[in-house]
Amino acid sequence: MQPVVILGGFLITDEAYGPMAEWLSAQGGIDVSVVHASRLDWLLTSSAWGWQRLLKRVDHCVRQARDRCAGAPVTLIGHSSGGVMLRLYLAEHGLEGASLNGQKLCNRLISLGSPHQAKRATRLRALVDRLHPGCAFAPEVDYVSVAGRLELSSAQASDFARRSAANSYRQIGAQPEDPGDGLVPVNSAWLKDSRLIELEATAHGGLFGQPWYGSIERVSQWWPQANR
Repeated sequence: MQPVVILGGFLITDEAYGPMAEWLSAQGGIDVSVVHASRLDWLLTSSAWGWQRLLKRVDHCVRQARDRCAGAPVTLIGHSSGGVMLRLYLAEHGLEGASLNGQKLCNRLISLGSPHQAKRATRLRALVDRLHPGCAFAPEVDYVSVAGRLELSSAQASDFARRSAANSYRQIGAQPEDPGDGLVPVNSAWLKDSRLIELEATAHGGLFGQPWYGSIERVSQWWPQANR
């Protein structure tokens, strides 16, 4: 099977994606890489320079994976903000030093709880949607959006999610009662025209509850569907 490169979410460090990477590696010997990103690296993504740093690391991982796998196209997996940033990586133009024409090297982007559509997006996230709306490089690139639904009154939701979800949903542009993963509403996580996979009882990350997108019981659900 083709190699996989994972870019995590804002302020979430590499080790959180270890179980996902190990599980994927066990599926027929898939070559899996996690892009290194410290909390400082993520804090620097408030600037275009910070985006450039991380997406150049993505490009390095993608090219190394292709070298190891005889030039096979790469599947990109982006969690949360990582999924939005990878849309820019695919582009040839848009942000100098961060639009690296990854569409020539990758043929699938799977985003996990990524805030693709938000009324109050950060400047750079809004730029991605303005320059490269929806599935900009389809059909050459297969876009898959994975969105979670977390019942906030359930034992699976954390106290933090119960306190913060309503405000998070409002900031993105949804209603507090809309379905979401405790941080990102389903309608924001669904990139226009992409294939949508909805997961019940799934939190945005460990801070918001269990299981989350990277938990093995959820990876084993969305991965087979994404690869149909």
